[in-house]
Amino acid sequence: MKTAKTKKRIVVPVFDTDNKEVEKMELDPAVFDGKISKGSIYQAVKNCLANKRLGTAATKTRGEVAGSGKKPWRQKGTGRARVGSVRTPLWRHGGTVFGPQPRDFSYQLPKKIKQLALKSALNDRAANNEIVIINTLISDSYKTKRFAEIMKKLKINEKILLVMNAINDNVLLSIRNIPFVKVVNPQSLNAYEVMRHKKILFTKESLQQVIARLK
Repeated sequence: MKTAKTKKRIVVPVFDTDNKEVEKMELDPAVFDGKISKGSIYQAVKNCLANKRLGTAATKTRGEVAGSGKKPWRQKGTGRARVGSVRTPLWRHGGTVFGPQPRDFSYQLPKKIKQLALKSALNDRAANNEIVIINTLISDSYKTKRFAEIMKKLKINEKILLVMNAINDNVLLSIRNIPFVKVVNPQSLNAYEVMRHKKILFTKESLQQVIARLK
């Protein structure tokens, strides 16, 4: 008789801002199960990039370019090719045929695919030890120098995504001059942002919110 396989427990350290381990945290196996769906990640990234497109490219048709609507010369008897308007696409400065027009590239992706993509992206980062958890990141007087010191102590010097629920002005002011850091809240976290950043820095509370969102 076959016994049911138990999911492997993943226990990760939780650090403070001085890079000292303060506790251990078990990642919920319902979310961090090690399964990675590359197809869902591809669809989520493609959807996010499509929704970011402005779609403002435009060319003028023969009805929009400048020029008279008068027939340049009579139809027959001149020895030249017949033509009806100086705005014809066959002439220089004429209109464009089938050129790009403003359009909306955005589309909706099913919620289940978005969740599977985010779950898969997080599992990929966890498998490569690219998720860092700190107990808290709150201060009344944040400065860029102080935040840079925290990143140095955590040994993070590459593109990082900071996920925290209490995003205040102090945090935003402290990271705006650091080009490789971006901050998001747990509700807006998506697979695209996870995949485009090398490291994911969670506060303990924000990670719990993301897990609750995906369960």
